[in-house]
Amino acid sequence: MIKKLISRPVFSIVISLVIVLLGVLSLIQLPVTQFPSISPPKVNIVAEYPGANAELMIKAVVIPLERALNGVPGVKYIASDAGNDGTCLITVVFKLGTDPNIASVNVQNRVAAVNNKLPPQVVKEGIKISREESNMLMYVNLTSKDTNLDVNFLYNYADINLITEIKKIDGVGYADILGNREYAMRVWLKPDRMLAYNVSADEVLKSIDEQNLEAAPGKTGESSGKQAQTFQYVLKYPGRYNTKEGYENIIIRSSSDGQMLKLKDVADVEFGSSYYDLYSKMNGKPSAAIMIKQSYGSNASEVIKNIKAKLAEIKETSFPKGMDYELSYDVSKFLDASIEKVIHTLIEAFILVAFVVFLFLGDFRSTLIPAIAVPISLIGTFLFMQFFGITLNLITLFALVLAIGIVVDDAIVVVEAVHAKMEEFDLSPKAATILAMSEISGAIIAITLVMAAVFIPASFMSGPVGIFYKQFSVTMATSIILSGIVALTFTPALCAMLLKNTHGVEKKPTPINRFIKAFNNWFKNLQGKYKNLIEHILNRKLITFGILIAFCFGTWGMSNVVPTGFIPNEDQGVFYCLISTPPGSTLERTDAVLSKIQKEAAKIEDIASVSTTAGFEILTEGTGANSGTALINLKDWSDRKHSLTEIMSELEEKTKNIKGANIEYFPPPAVPGYGAAGGFELRLLDKAGSGDYKKMETVNKQFVEDLNKRPELSSVFGFYNASFPQYILNVDNEKAQQKGVTIDNAMNTLSTLIGSYYSTNFIKFDRQYKVMVQALPQYRAKPEDILKLYVKNDRDEMVPFASFITLQKVYGLDEITRHNMYNASELSGSPAPGYSSGQAIEAIKQVAKEKLPKGFGIDWAGISIDEVAKGNQTLYIFIISLVFVYLVLSAQYDSFVLPLPVILSLPTGIFGAFFLLNTLGLENNIYAQIAMVMLIGILGKNAVLIIEFAVQRQRAGATKMQAAIDGAAARLRPILMTSFAFVAGLIPLVFATGPGAIGNRTIGAATAGGMIFGTLFGVVVVPGLYYLFARVPKHNVKEEIEDIIKKIEHE
Repeated sequence: MIKKLISRPVFSIVISLVIVLLGVLSLIQLPVTQFPSISPPKVNIVAEYPGANAELMIKAVVIPLERALNGVPGVKYIASDAGNDGTCLITVVFKLGTDPNIASVNVQNRVAAVNNKLPPQVVKEGIKISREESNMLMYVNLTSKDTNLDVNFLYNYADINLITEIKKIDGVGYADILGNREYAMRVWLKPDRMLAYNVSADEVLKSIDEQNLEAAPGKTGESSGKQAQTFQYVLKYPGRYNTKEGYENIIIRSSSDGQMLKLKDVADVEFGSSYYDLYSKMNGKPSAAIMIKQSYGSNASEVIKNIKAKLAEIKETSFPKGMDYELSYDVSKFLDASIEKVIHTLIEAFILVAFVVFLFLGDFRSTLIPAIAVPISLIGTFLFMQFFGITLNLITLFALVLAIGIVVDDAIVVVEAVHAKMEEFDLSPKAATILAMSEISGAIIAITLVMAAVFIPASFMSGPVGIFYKQFSVTMATSIILSGIVALTFTPALCAMLLKNTHGVEKKPTPINRFIKAFNNWFKNLQGKYKNLIEHILNRKLITFGILIAFCFGTWGMSNVVPTGFIPNEDQGVFYCLISTPPGSTLERTDAVLSKIQKEAAKIEDIASVSTTAGFEILTEGTGANSGTALINLKDWSDRKHSLTEIMSELEEKTKNIKGANIEYFPPPAVPGYGAAGGFELRLLDKAGSGDYKKMETVNKQFVEDLNKRPELSSVFGFYNASFPQYILNVDNEKAQQKGVTIDNAMNTLSTLIGSYYSTNFIKFDRQYKVMVQALPQYRAKPEDILKLYVKNDRDEMVPFASFITLQKVYGLDEITRHNMYNASELSGSPAPGYSSGQAIEAIKQVAKEKLPKGFGIDWAGISIDEVAKGNQTLYIFIISLVFVYLVLSAQYDSFVLPLPVILSLPTGIFGAFFLLNTLGLENNIYAQIAMVMLIGILGKNAVLIIEFAVQRQRAGATKMQAAIDGAAARLRPILMTSFAFVAGLIPLVFATGPGAIGNRTIGAATAGGMIFGTLFGVVVVPGLYYLFARVPKHNVKEEIEDIIKKIEHE
């Protein structure tokens, strides 16, 4: 078969061109993302209860919903958050692999089953259930230089003109504006005027409901089959009012003498906002902050490009004068920069590999063949990536960079073998190719199977780690298999066409030729010394096993020294600031602190922009007047002098003297959408269910102090605070009943006057807006103002609240967090410099075990929950990969003993990987673990080359010792050539800077260290192991070679 392909080069070239063409077509359609989609599916439930406090939200809304959701198939954990602003958010996090659509339907069904157990006002407001799209794309801030365009206008302009268009863009999974400044008709009641007119809040609400409605009168003259009609007319009722004047003229009371009491007599009406719960600014100017997330499987770069084009189009055609937008966060900035960096690395690696190949092979024609063969394998890989649903991301691009050094091996082995036959037998290139392929085709198949076998088990891993391994493994395995196919078809055809037999011919004394000649002489001298070394140590079992045992112990020792991690936090060009002002602070006070931080940030040269949001807390996406978030966007990596960590520390130093707020800085999560922050996330749980918030605050405070004492941890913080000033309304039921007031009526009236009431709705600008009824702010400015309000009794009298209610000052929570149905406190932090996330997690576990009182415990959230859960999964995969390689080689050599030299030689490389990681101060994270699994295949391939040749020599009649020596000496050149070509390809990764540098350096260092140690010590150990384990039946290979040569010459 191979002989026919060599004789028909056009056929081989066509096969390769088809692979390239299909690969290019697939590449065009491949989705581009930063990482594989490893964040678990989430379903969010949002409920609103105007006027309710956090405790009421928990009792009346959250607990019934949690109990209904408990037991939904595939749930990982349930996180709930309720604030004093009458809103709650329940996030149901599902296990990775759960169908998000089915999960969403299951949640909707469970919520629908308990709708009747929820307060009527909550049901009227509507419970919003949405599938959360985890992949953050960008934050867009809409701003204006015109001071007349306030936050309300910006919010609603964005809602009406931008959000609708952005949601239409293919690939946008979620687009919304932070906060709730939707237009609403605000009916501001005046309690003193209501008292004067003897009007209750209920009467106002009833009048609005009765007079502001939609109606369908029908048609006149409609055919009835009784009497013929000449004309038919449609009757229309104008419907609900959508102007201020319409509501002002609603009649509350009228008398027979024509006197009218209208709504404007007891209230001010304005077209305002439904809520005033958030202040958003961009670089100190009012703004509307739009959050956009990507739908699964879409191309992030393409989606962002389309969003930017749409925003530019809307700005051009409809923006009012002075209005503009800024991108405060754009994931494509890091994504494009990282991918561009990897592509540069790809090119640099290709050039370095080509140089090493040229150095060893010595002529341009020989170098050209691998240079043509490698891109075919890499481009063809895109076809299989599309087939297996794999995206083009940092992990798969790493695989392609590393694949350069691996797939070039097959081409080098073929070219080097053809040169060896031309030199040994003085054959033509075609004859030498046929002879070489008859010898090494078995080795190429074995190498391909070994390399592919390494990655097959990894593709069956579960969880987030499994997704990483699967994408990396499938990319690597397909490129390796394609490389094997190309090496058996296209490469031999090129060798027969392009190579020339120049062995024994004196080359022109050019500088390059002189250098190549000097290198070859040096290498022959090295080869002689190596052969002597092998002859001296081959039959000394003690040396072979001594080296192996030393490396095994060294590997064990180094693995305990190198810190462990999961996914490293990269410099993504953006970080967050979270502030908490004292309990009871207003939005204005929180906004003032954020403004001070923004002014300090503006003085730092490397910061591009600052987007602030008062009333919004990004860790839980909760709301509260005393919490605020700033998103600090940095300049491009090439335009700044300092790293994200250095800039974050500088800003922290500059803002440490700002009084009246706790200020914390932290990076975004390592994987967008996977958790809220970089570092670790955990929850302190009240497992006893005591409901004692003050005790929880004490335990939480002490726990944070204990954690911050540990050297492994840095900036552990949480904002749990049970000292928010609150008042309990103590109702004297006897007095209320005496005065003809029911508690239900009294509380409903207070809820309307103080908390606000969603009365009805109307349509304007093709949007549905609320009609909100509430007392004017001056009538509810202080707690004692409540006692000045009145409620109407059953005798049509206005009764003061002061006659049956007293106020009692207490302290409680502004925001209540729950985790898996327990009251919880949220804690975040990061490992201290020099420590890994794995060490930080172990320190937290130890402190929790030793310090937490009975009835309290911890649980993990975000990316930390998967880091804790992954355990020894990588170790199991490593062992299974070894078993797979062993079984494949056993089948190849028809022996259970012969593969042992390959397996036993691997600790040399694993030690090298740990050694270089430790030397460069890197951690043993997912990138390093992927590299180590890959080393099984690469180093196994080197051992296979020696063993394959030694087996052939032994079958030809050589002694076991001579076969081992000859195999080692003959294959030293291709082994060193392929290994150093691979290491050369890793150099750009090891010394990477800029975006994605930590991942680049980790995977590069682990692989390079493993290759250098594994190659240098492997070529010493493998011959000795072969000598110990080889059992090969003899037959005359020499006669077979002579027969092949005769057949070639005869043809």
